[in-house]
Amino acid sequence: MAGYLFPEFDAERDIMIGEADARTALVWFIDFTDPLTRRMRGVMQRSVNRLGPQNAGLAVRYLPDPAYGASADIAARAAIAAHAQGRHMEMHRALFSRPPRYSEGLVIALAETLELDMDQFRIDLRSDQTTQRLEDDRASALRGGVNQTPALFIDNREYEGAWDETSLIEAIQKPIGVRLQLATAEFFRWAASAGLVLILATLAALAVANAGGHDWYEHLRLTVMGLTAGGWSFTLPLEAWINDALMALFFLLVGIEIKREMVDGELSDMARASLPIVGAIGGMVVPAAVYYGINYGTPTAHGWGIPMATDIAFTLGIMALLGDKVPTSLKIFVSALAIADDLGAILVIAIFYGHGFHMDAFIAAVVIFAVMIALNRGRIYSRVPYLILMVFLWYFVHESGLHATLAGVLTAAAIPSRRSANIEGIAAQTSALLEAEARDPDKPVAHGTLARLQTALDRLRDPGFHLQHALENWSNFMILPLFAFFNTGIVILGSSFSPLAPEALGVMAGLVIGKPLGIFLTVFIAVKLGWAKMSSEISWAQVIGAGMLAGVGFTMSIFIGSASFEGAQLDSVKLAILIASLVSAVVGSIILTVAARRAP
Repeated sequence: MAGYLFPEFDAERDIMIGEADARTALVWFIDFTDPLTRRMRGVMQRSVNRLGPQNAGLAVRYLPDPAYGASADIAARAAIAAHAQGRHMEMHRALFSRPPRYSEGLVIALAETLELDMDQFRIDLRSDQTTQRLEDDRASALRGGVNQTPALFIDNREYEGAWDETSLIEAIQKPIGVRLQLATAEFFRWAASAGLVLILATLAALAVANAGGHDWYEHLRLTVMGLTAGGWSFTLPLEAWINDALMALFFLLVGIEIKREMVDGELSDMARASLPIVGAIGGMVVPAAVYYGINYGTPTAHGWGIPMATDIAFTLGIMALLGDKVPTSLKIFVSALAIADDLGAILVIAIFYGHGFHMDAFIAAVVIFAVMIALNRGRIYSRVPYLILMVFLWYFVHESGLHATLAGVLTAAAIPSRRSANIEGIAAQTSALLEAEARDPDKPVAHGTLARLQTALDRLRDPGFHLQHALENWSNFMILPLFAFFNTGIVILGSSFSPLAPEALGVMAGLVIGKPLGIFLTVFIAVKLGWAKMSSEISWAQVIGAGMLAGVGFTMSIFIGSASFEGAQLDSVKLAILIASLVSAVVGSIILTVAARRAP
């Protein structure tokens, strides 16, 4: 993730190579002994020269690598000492023109060649001011997320693109395509962006439904779409395609995340996992019990699963907005709790919220899943066969009467896991391939080399990681917003919604009261009995605040509600979920803010 430079580009303080008032400010962190920096120097110079001094002003900050010892440090000191006499660029060129083995005697000889004031140069070489500049440069690099060279900041934002002239020039000039790309990447990286898009989709649905567009909205939502081949056809309303088909991809990603956490994450070590698992169990059982108690003996009692779920995107997004008011250990706890909560919700949906049961389709689904497992055992790491089989698995799970989104979770379970590759071996392999291509820089890079590079880089992580990386933004910024839009278009004006209706009251009480109560009680009991340990960074008030935020059910709660009710009751439940989620978000944020102020 790109970092930001602090302190920012400062023409009066920084050592400049080029115009200080240029249109674009570049800050380049270098180490004279670093072979990568030495190789990139020519690319940087040619790029800046092609742009012209009025378009690109280049400042240099030094980041000598301790691994290169005194050689790196003395070279940086020599450049800074020469800068004090207005001769930085000459020393800069002289240092780069020599092999990267520097000593105090060598840099003094270079200074004599440049006819510097030698007495002053020797003083500046070891002065406190030079030492402080090096420390300041290193501190600014670390604050920007940089710990090695070469590193470049363009207008105070770290450059993450390719280190070739064309890419650098485009990044500096910032044509409209590059600006859109930067803005999009920045928005996607914002932790609260997915929650914001969900809110906008919900508000859009409410606006359409309550501003005269309800009939159009319902017509679109119920538009039948499908596939036909000969005498076979498969059709569903648009809402069902979104809720059952697109959401299967969402559940695929949830399943991959759960699997990763169980294999090599917060849920893989029982010492760490016990507290969030206990909290998740309490956060599911108590809200379900509250709902069932309010609805006991009524036809709406079967909706007990609705207040069990936590919307991880909203919850973590709110915590991200609260910033340092939420300790890191609490964020980790809530993340693990929400993932365990998702696993519980998936099991509840699969077992209790299917519709009918057809054995023949179920057997077909079992056979397809068995083929997936066989591919897994055969170490077939390509994602393509699993995704193709997932389509057929989804169809037969849907036809069996089980909830179709179960196909996504089963596919996640079938995709093989493996240890991450040895980074040293992959680095050596990619370096050897690139070195071979660099021997003839005028020759186009061979297709075979690119394919081998891609294979090597693909091996760095497991197949599930790459699939998650490819689908995550599609899920957060298309699938979930579509789900929110087509499931929250409730007519509020003139509606007969009653907060005291048992299904609505059960949902609101379950999310607002049951969720934080269940999480707090089970965590408190587990810690006091010694079953689990809680980080010293977390206070009991913060556990309550986190429990309140977990009451933001939204996506998963609406999903279970849609599988439980229909018609006016469904609208009542959805509105209750929205109200409870809003209350939970506001109250949870207030509690965490107050708790942070009282923390020592």
